[in-house]
Order: sequence, then C-alpha cells, then structure tokens
Amino acid sequence: MKVAITGAGGFVGQLLAEHLLNDGHKVTLIDIFEPLVPRKAEKNKQNATCVKADLYEDAQSVVSKDLEAIFIFHGIMSAGSEADFDLGYRVNLHSTLRLLEAIRQTCSSDVRVIYSSSTAIYGQPLPEWPSEATLPTPGSSYGAQKAMLEFVINDYTRKGYINGFTLRFPSISVRPGKPTQAASSWMSGIIREPLQGLESSLPCDDNFLSWLCSPRTLIRNLQHALTLKKDCMPPHMRQVNLPGITASVGDMLEALKEVGGQKAVDLVKREKPTDEIKNMLDSWPVKFDVKKALDLGFVGDDGFKQAVEDFAASLKE
Repeated sequence: MKVAITGAGGFVGQLLAEHLLNDGHKVTLIDIFEPLVPRKAEKNKQNATCVKADLYEDAQSVVSKDLEAIFIFHGIMSAGSEADFDLGYRVNLHSTLRLLEAIRQTCSSDVRVIYSSSTAIYGQPLPEWPSEATLPTPGSSYGAQKAMLEFVINDYTRKGYINGFTLRFPSISVRPGKPTQAASSWMSGIIREPLQGLESSLPCDDNFLSWLCSPRTLIRNLQHALTLKKDCMPPHMRQVNLPGITASVGDMLEALKEVGGQKAVDLVKREKPTDEIKNMLDSWPVKFDVKKALDLGFVGDDGFKQAVEDFAASLKE
C-alpha cells in the first residue's frame, strides 16, 4: 500500500514507519521538520519519502491521488496544548481540518484515514466502565480538540469522502527518547530514565491509576487498522477505544524493581504537580469497556511488566 504518516518524526510515527517499510509498503513520512527513515528500516529506504511540511499552511502538498491510507499522528501534546491555547488549536484542530479537506479534494473516497485520538476526550464524572457510547466531556483543550475531530472523521465517512477510523489511544508506556509535553510523560519517564541510571520525577501517589498500552501492542493494533473492512462500523460511528491495562503507580514501580532492581527505583523522585496538571490527570478515566475493539480484532497487553522488559531489552540492542 501507499501510506502516509503525519507526525512521522515522533516516536509512534517512527516505530510504525519502521514496521510498514519492513512489511513492503511505500511510506511517506511527514513532519514539521524533515523526518528520518527509521534506522531499523534502512534496508527498505527506497520505499520511503521524507517530507517537511507545515500542514496548517500547505496540507495539499502532502496528499496525492494514489494515496491509499494515512495515519494522522501530528499534534501538540496534552500539557503543551493546555499551556499554549493558540498553538494547540492551530496544530491539533485547524491543521488537521485542512489536511482532511485536502484529502477530500484529492484522494479516492476509499482512502483509509486513521486518526489518533485519546482517552482525554472523556472527563469526569463517568460511569464505572466508559465505552464508545459514553458522552465525551473533555476536561482539557487537548481533549476538546480531539473530540471535535472525531465528529469530523465521522461526518466525512458518513458522506462517503473517506474511509475513516478513530482510534482512542491509552497512554503509551514505555516510550523511549526524551520527555514530551504530555501530562502523562512521567508514566514512561519513571521507567525510561532509571533504567539508564538517570533520575526521574513522579508527580503522583502510589495508588494513582493509569490506562496504559505498550508500544509493541499499539503498533500491532495500528497495523490491524489497515485490514478493517469499511462496513465494520456504522459510517457515522467510527470511534474505537483501544485495549489497555489499568496499572497503579505502585504496580509500575514494582515492575521497575523486578527489571532494574532497587537502585532503579531509588532514582524516582517525588514532586508535587501543578494544580493544572493534577486536575488534568485526575479527570482521565482509568478503565474502559473495550468489547467493541476486541470484537474488531484489536488486542491488549498481558501486563505492565512486559513493557518494562521490552524497553530494557531495547537498551541492549
């Protein structure tokens, strides 16, 4: 397939591009800076095209008539969107609206548009097991921007302009690389930095719960999204809550201890979060009814320790 990825310079974009290239797809990597071909896909770099583009200014330049699928990953993360209202709306909402319009004007109506949404579209109060039928009540600008675009994806699909799918990601952990502007960045940081001998900050108590997914499982589910039939969901209801696991901070630290020892746990330093970040974190649900996702063939993790072991193994490569 000919596949495009926006936000392709980021962790998820790079990891997905690596797998798609190694599976034989032709991949266009798009970001605000020119993204690199993933190191582990160098042998297939002839099938990669790297594009620097500002989607707000020139979305039309990154789409073509023969495009078969596009993953929309670009954006300003949760805490960043809350801190800079104008930038969050410009990048997360308006640039994506312009991209979708460019796709509508240029591509086949069968083009598969896979949009990365978030559980941040939900806000308290919530039922015990939120599902796709639960009304989105975002408690942040980031969640509001995601929720608005979910309805646009639905409408474009209902009208027959695209074949849209909205995947609501859990928090992804353990992410490699540097800390991000996500309010959930610490969920990776308390594992990533200590396993490399570095200190990391933890803004939550041991009983704080999070809804998580490992990078390995996320990529498997993104690849699965390329195989879904167009009629697997009603055309005006394209949202899917991807499977995750509920883990407490205590669970995360115990997994860190089992993999990295007490010396790794000792590098995790407690800090008090800002009221803004605390309110955002407390508004996020920590468990979901994912029957719809499982019925569609998406999969979940067995536990958090596997994600820690995966990251530890990656450090040895």
